[in-house]
Formats: sequence, structure tokens, C-alpha cells
Amino acid sequence: MQAVILAAGMGKRLKELTRDNTKCMVQVNGVTLISRLLHQLEGRQLSRVIIVVGYQGQKLMDYIGTLDLQIPVVFVENPIYDKTNNIYSLALAKDWLCREDTLLFESDLIFEDEVIDLLVNDQRDTLALVDRYESWMDGTCVKLAEDDSITEFVPGKKFRFEERDEYYKTVNIYKFSRHFSQTHYVPFLEAYSKALGNNEYYEQVLRVIAILDDPGIRAKKLDGQMWYEIDDVQDLDIAESMFAPDEDQRLSLVQGRYGGYWRYPRLKDFCYLVNPYFPPRKLIDELKSNFEQLLTQYPSGMRVNSLLAARNFGVRQEQILVGNGAAELIKSLMSRLSGRVGLVRPTFEEYPNRWSGEAVVFTPENEDFRYTAEDLMDFFGTREIQNLILINPDNPTGNYIPREGVLRLIRWAEERQIRLIVDESFVDFADEENSTLIEQSLLEAHPLLYVMKSISKSYGVPGLRLGVLASGDVQMIGALKRDVAIWNINSFAECYLQIEQKYAKDYDAALKRIRAERARFAAALAEVPGIRVIPSQANYIMVELLGGVSARALTRRMLIGHSILVKDLTAKVGGDGRQYLRLAVRDSRDNDQLIAALRQELAGEGACR
Repeated sequence: MQAVILAAGMGKRLKELTRDNTKCMVQVNGVTLISRLLHQLEGRQLSRVIIVVGYQGQKLMDYIGTLDLQIPVVFVENPIYDKTNNIYSLALAKDWLCREDTLLFESDLIFEDEVIDLLVNDQRDTLALVDRYESWMDGTCVKLAEDDSITEFVPGKKFRFEERDEYYKTVNIYKFSRHFSQTHYVPFLEAYSKALGNNEYYEQVLRVIAILDDPGIRAKKLDGQMWYEIDDVQDLDIAESMFAPDEDQRLSLVQGRYGGYWRYPRLKDFCYLVNPYFPPRKLIDELKSNFEQLLTQYPSGMRVNSLLAARNFGVRQEQILVGNGAAELIKSLMSRLSGRVGLVRPTFEEYPNRWSGEAVVFTPENEDFRYTAEDLMDFFGTREIQNLILINPDNPTGNYIPREGVLRLIRWAEERQIRLIVDESFVDFADEENSTLIEQSLLEAHPLLYVMKSISKSYGVPGLRLGVLASGDVQMIGALKRDVAIWNINSFAECYLQIEQKYAKDYDAALKRIRAERARFAAALAEVPGIRVIPSQANYIMVELLGGVSARALTRRMLIGHSILVKDLTAKVGGDGRQYLRLAVRDSRDNDQLIAALRQELAGEGACR
């Protein structure tokens, strides 16, 4: 068996990275794609590697000559690489295809070693490597029959999103038997090129062959093995995080993205906190039905968005401000505070990160980080503060002060002319129902009260970036409205605010489901050896790791071994050597998968120490 690598392309989408280098010379974590691939092939007992070169071909050949390879390398030159596509590059290697069984690779791929072994060890002689289609993928897809025969090749221009669940993406790695090349691929390749020219893709030939009753090619499905195609700098960034040689580096790179995890194959995100049971399918379908209009039209702007939010929350328009996520509003509000700020720690770091002035910090002195309204009043009552920030339920601890306690705190703060900022982004998840402070009468009675709420979190729409700030201090709300951009939220977010009320019963049902699942999840976590569960009233659960288990090490192993991302709280809660994680509450299936992974890792011999 031999290998053919197509490496003639220019890789224009990588811009300056390929200005003086061919695409396969791009480095991922300091190693070029071509070097990685050739060294992967070295141990597979291949007779030779044929590389079709073009753009910067001599430079590539010179570089490969420095790699000290044991496997013979043959170069085939495509002199008109800038006027042809990869169908011509492969046509130049057709004689080699007819000589021996062949593994075919495109040179802009990165993948685990196991991917090659899957093809080599499979007894079927002609295979297309495929993976279940996901939203980050681009290019040719296929449809499969039950026997893994390919019923249809679907090029990008023929892709139908309504059929996406039926698609598998070609990985652009193939195994061709010599017989298949001689009797099918090469004759069809020659005929196709003669009829349609050389500015096509070699997979188009496979598309034609697939029309035959039994062309002899089957699909080989990946089963969780990692791979990525690098077409631009975003792909390169993702590939570097997926294939970082050091596990700690891989973890840091993934964590540093702050989201966008839909780009990572099969990653389960237990780090970011959203409602797993809302929005309902009908709401999503309603948004989709208006997609074209929302995409091509401007949003209404601040005045209308405030009107929508006021309607949804039952307050006056002058009392509420809509933000591009709560983060935008936190930044704007914190910039207008003066005097000392009272904080509770551990807490959601966006508030202290946005405050550059003096802070007075309260830290609960108990193992569960519990505190009450009275605890806060006792502590801050003897200290001079002008502002107090309460996150209720708190993040990451899940501590919750019941509504009556918060009302006592509001009255206490007002007596002392303390501006009280209550972030109730997670309050809807508490067992105590209807505990929101966003009420017109309450805001009017207490103008020093400011209530922040992340719609993204509570309503499960983080991609829309929505948050609100409500207060009876209409002068402050008005100033903040002038502070943020008039079109600070897009048309999709505005449409969501427009239709949200129609689904109020669905939202209430979703909250009941997550409360029940949180209780079940917490009980199951408590049965995992080495874990102590800290009670929570939010859509996340904080746990302490016992027995010397390192939160960093466990977080790393969960990502590397299980494609599960959890929140390591060492930096937020650490200081005394105790180790904590925060685990989002997802649906029961995902939560059970997490528990199984935790059991496996914590049962390991010192793996997470």
C-alpha cells in the first residue's frame, strides 16, 4: 500500500500564512501539517508516498528533504496549479493509483493517528472516511445506505439544510484499491476531465461513480476520533486547541475561547450556564420562519426594545434598559458608580473586574459558603460602603437568599442610602417561585434598587446576547440608555423579545423541569466517591473534590478523555488548598454522561492528583 498527498494548492484563505509557503507548511503548535502527516505515515509499512506539489513546490520539496524520513517520497509536479483544481493534481498521479492500493489525503488536514489505522485495518478494500455532519463542517457530504454504500455525493452547492441529519461529511481521506482505481476511478477521471475540464474537484468523479449500481466504494464512519480541516485562521486556531500536545495547554486554549464550542466535535459544555429546557421547538421555528426578514432588516433600536422589555416584565419603559447581554449593562453601570463597593466572594467576577475603585469584601466562613441577608447587614453595617452588589442565587456557590430576606436587605440599604445592585440572572431557577424583584411598584418604592437579569441564561438563548437592567432611578436608566449604542441588540434578539410572552407557560414548565433535574443531579453527584455537593438554587452545582484530587487535573482529564468541559474554580475559590468545580445542570442524558465520566476519572489510580 502507498499514499498519495495532494499539496499543490495555494491556500489563499490563510492569507499571510501562505504568502510564501504552501498550505501544508502551515504550523499547528509548531509542527507543519506535512511533517505531522508524513511522520504519521512512516510507521504504517507503506511502500512509498507520492506528493503532488505546485505552489511553492520547490520550497516544499526542499523542506521535506530535511525531515529525515525512512519512507520513500516521490514528487509529482503540477505546473499549472494556479489554473487548475485538485482533479488535475490527482490526474497527474493516476499512473501511481493504478499501480498499488492507495491511501489518498488532502494536505490541509490534521487528525489523530487512529484515523489512518481505521482505514488500513478495515478489510474492505475501497473506503471513503466520513463523519456525522456537524455545523462547523464545510464541503462535500454523502448519504449512506444501511450497508455503508454511498448512495449520493452531495457537493456544497447541492447541500440542503433540511436534510442535514441524513448527511455524513467526507473527511477527504480515502482508501482506493488498485482494482477500483484501474476499473472505475481513473477511467472516469479521464472522461470527466476531458468533458468538463481540469478546474474541478476529484470528489466530483466519485459523485459520478456513485450513480452506478454497485461502484464498490463504501463509507468508513468515524466514531469520535478527532480531525479538522484547516482552510482559514479560525480553523487554525481551533486546530491548535484540539491538537495541542500538552494537555494543560489544550485545556487553556479551549477555556480561553469563552464559548463557540459548537465548533468542537461532540464537546459537552458544562461550564457555561443556560436553561436546557427552553426555548421550546415552536419558538425556535417561529424565529426561523422570520429568518430572512430579520437578517435583511435593521432592528428598531433602544426605544422599542425598552418598550418590549417593559411589557414583558410589567414595568414602565423608563424603568428598564435592554443590553447586548447582561455583561454590556454591568460594564456601563459599574462605570457610573462612585464610592466604595461592597462585594460577596466567591462571586461572578464580571462585577469586580469592572470596578477599579475601593471594595469591601464579605466572605462566608463556612464550608458551604452560605450566607443570609442578616449576615450581609451585620457585616456591612459596620463598614462604610456606598454600593452593595448581591448576586442571588450567587455564582458559583448557588447560595440563595429568599425574597423576604432580600426585601429586608433593600429596606436596610435604603435607610443607609446605599445603592443596592441585585443580579437575579438565576433567580427563576430557585425553588421559591415568582421571586423576581423586577416589579413596577417595588422599583418605584426603592429608587436605590437596581435589578440585573441575564435573559441569555434564564431563557436559554445565549447566542442572542440579551440582558436587562431595571430600576426606579429613571435618571440613571436614562443615562445608561444614552451610554450604550442605539442598535445594541440585533433583529433576532428584538424578535425574541417580541414573541417571548406567548411562551410563558412553556417557560414555567421548563423551570419546573430544571428544578426537578437539579435535585436528581445533585443526589446522583453526592453518590460519586470523592465529591461533596454544595446545595444550589441555580442551574449549576458547586462541588468540592476530596481526597487530594486536583480540580485542574480533573478538568483536564474530563476534556481530554471525555470531551466534557467543566469549570475549575481553583482561581475563584482557592487559597486554602481546597478544590472545587462548578457543574452546569443540563438535561438528564448529558448529566448522566458527566456522572459516569466523573466516576471513571475519580476511580483512576492517581490520574487526577
